[in-house]
Amino acid sequence: MGNVINLNRFRKRAEREASAKQADANRAKFGRTKAARSAEETRVDQAKEHLDQHRIDREEQP
Repeated sequence: MGNVINLNRFRKRAEREASAKQADANRAKFGRTKAARSAEETRVDQAKEHLDQHRIDREEQP
C-alpha cells in the first residue's frame, strides 16, 4: 500500500511557494529600502534648494 498524502497540505504549500516567488519579484521590481528612499528625498531637496538659491528675482518696473 502507498503512503497517504494530504492533498490540502500539498496545495497550500504550492500556493505559499508561488506567493513567495511573486513577493520576491515585486520586492525587486518596486521595493526600495528606507535608507534609499530617504537618500533620494534628501538629494531632491538639496537640488531644489540649490536651484532656488540661483534664481534671479526680477520685479516689473513701469
